[in-house]
Amino acid sequence: MRQEAVEDRYWRAVLARDVTSDGSFVYVVTTTGIYCRPSCPSRRPKRANTGFYADPDAAERAGYRACKRCRPEGIHPQLGLVMRVCRLLEGDDPPGLTALAELTGTSSSHLQRVFSKWIGISPKAYGEWHKQERARRMLLDGETVTSAFYAAGYSSSGRFYERSAHILGMTPTRYRAGGEGTSIWFAVGESALGSVLVAATRDGVCSIALGDSPAPLIEALQEQFPRAKLIGADAQFEQLVATVVGFVEAPAGNAPHLPLDIRGTAFQCRVWRALAEVPPGTTISYSQLAEKMGAPSAARAVAHACAANKLAVAIPCHRVVRRDGSLSGYRWGVERKQALLQREGSA
Repeated sequence: MRQEAVEDRYWRAVLARDVTSDGSFVYVVTTTGIYCRPSCPSRRPKRANTGFYADPDAAERAGYRACKRCRPEGIHPQLGLVMRVCRLLEGDDPPGLTALAELTGTSSSHLQRVFSKWIGISPKAYGEWHKQERARRMLLDGETVTSAFYAAGYSSSGRFYERSAHILGMTPTRYRAGGEGTSIWFAVGESALGSVLVAATRDGVCSIALGDSPAPLIEALQEQFPRAKLIGADAQFEQLVATVVGFVEAPAGNAPHLPLDIRGTAFQCRVWRALAEVPPGTTISYSQLAEKMGAPSAARAVAHACAANKLAVAIPCHRVVRRDGSLSGYRWGVERKQALLQREGSA
């Protein structure tokens, strides 16, 4: 590839603050004498004042000093390998483990170990997750089911349909139609922490959301599945809602045995299972949770998985805090996170 094309790709990564490019190169700002990682949150320099080096050592040999905000000199050398593997797995024809090892000049066992350490799942699981995400995006963009499963990398429609319930939560045709034909029961209760929306499919509770009032919670559910059949609660479902509201009010007690319809990536499900083992009245940091899962370098990925949780309190992501014990963001508001922890006696 021509150097101009390489630098154009690097520049696009800088503009996008692409974290997957961290470890592949660093960029320098000629007017300040500083070098940064591609994902640096600082204001972007002018293209004319920007240069690129393969790694921090090369930038420092050229006389540049490390940015104090993004700390590019702290990028672990293994991260470049992992990010390169991620990009290979995100291509149109992702290679298997043996081919990945050959392309990156390492052994299969070393690659498997390093990748799992940093990402939290195996290269195979990451490739499968990326295929699923590509299929979801294409279906929502209006592509036909056939186009979506071939473009996503599935070799046959049979395998795609076989896994569609896990991948999409419903058949591909219904997912493409915004949930058309899928029944979702829902109701909103009130608690001391505000409104509590509970929604469920035939497989179990798929959403527990907290908010200031019912309307935004219902609108968010409708946006997720615009053509699903939303069914108001009957007496039996109202009892389920009352159970959930009771647990929101008193989360220190034993969690109710709710049937849950959990949909997520392999890594997200691992995080959520680990969260379920954190007892009431205790907290855990993102890095501690990553270590508990056997993926000590995946703290950031753990944080993203916590943020993707759609089952408030049932999957207790409110028990995860920063390393120094301070509260980080919470999907349903930091004030509610503080209140839940106080009710459990851990704040």
